[in-house]
Amino acid sequence: MGLPFVALAAASSIMYKNMGISDSKIAFWTSLVMLPWTLKPLWGPFLEMFKTKKFFVYTTQIFTGVLFGMVGLSLQLDNYFSVSIAILAIIAISASTHDTAADGVYLNELSPKLQAKYVGWQGAFYNIAKVVSGGVLVYAAGELEKTVGIATAWMFVMFGYGIIMILLGIYNSKMLPSGGEAKSVQSVKESMATLKDVIVTFFQKKNIWFSLCFIVFYRFAEGQAIKITPLFFKAARAEGGLGLSTSQIGVLYGVFGAIAFVLGSIAAGYFISNKGLSKKTLLILCAFFNIPFAAYAFLAITLPVNVYVIGSAVAIEYFGYGFGFVGLILFMMQNIAPGKYKMAHYAFGSGLMNLGFMIPSMVSGFVSDFLGYKEFFIWVLIATIPAFLVTWLVPLRKVEEETTVAPEAEMVAV
Repeated sequence: MGLPFVALAAASSIMYKNMGISDSKIAFWTSLVMLPWTLKPLWGPFLEMFKTKKFFVYTTQIFTGVLFGMVGLSLQLDNYFSVSIAILAIIAISASTHDTAADGVYLNELSPKLQAKYVGWQGAFYNIAKVVSGGVLVYAAGELEKTVGIATAWMFVMFGYGIIMILLGIYNSKMLPSGGEAKSVQSVKESMATLKDVIVTFFQKKNIWFSLCFIVFYRFAEGQAIKITPLFFKAARAEGGLGLSTSQIGVLYGVFGAIAFVLGSIAAGYFISNKGLSKKTLLILCAFFNIPFAAYAFLAITLPVNVYVIGSAVAIEYFGYGFGFVGLILFMMQNIAPGKYKMAHYAFGSGLMNLGFMIPSMVSGFVSDFLGYKEFFIWVLIATIPAFLVTWLVPLRKVEEETTVAPEAEMVAV
């Protein structure tokens, strides 16, 4: 789930930066192509008409792998930007469809207790994908750029993405549990009726508008910071950046970020498993998620040259991200998903969550260009305030409000 998302959200930004595309253009287009992660609930019910959720998981993984190969080839064209962005948009459709099916497998195969127990590990593996994408593969691109040139280097890296996705698809075709057979929806008409019922019942949930504000604004600051940070690392010091090479950025994410991310995610899983989801624990998770963005403001103000200082700042932010993101996932599992259409409503929640990430990302390049890097990261800290407000105000679902859902009802419409 994580590899294509991070490739589009972060790694592609470094690629286009190295190829001479402006920050505002990079931020806008690499954010816009992620729209399918917001719209995925609209076609989710149609997946119930065919095969199993497992089928859609491994077929979309293989298809996404092929598309990454096409992105690599497109970088050799004169109009590489428009062609590669178009292919990345198709990858977003395939990958978001995959996520819907994968969430369905997770929710169907695990009990609520096991969902909470392993949510930290789920976050850890998602973060490993972020490290592989933004660390290992970016480092490889930086080293290859020195010998074969930027376009060819990133072509090989895109091939690397493709190979990983295809191998995962083959593996999951053999090892993944089915996640449920397609037997709830038998026609397009019935699927449309189900989709309508999914939407209506979603907005009939208790305190749904509070919940939607929470999942949208929890990532408001992150949506801006995550898009500009690699561009800030790469930008020349004369422009207010850190002037790092592509390989150095890969090491920062692949070493400092890797360790901190995995530790943060696993620690959060055990923390939430022991404490449960309460207003107090949610506020703690929100603080871990948002306050570490101060590390990037520190870098933008001081512009240190010591790689260990920069790496420590990255580690602080990555640990906080890994720890705090678990709160958002578990909130959606326990406050958005429960009810007649568990998987469909979780998909709606995750789609709206990505909208809260995508819109700030789209405008972040224009804001950064207008303010400059130092003022931009100070603004990011101000932008964390809505997250704390919605976390403080959002009502949490009580255990006695859980409803018993028939197994066949849970099968309907991811």
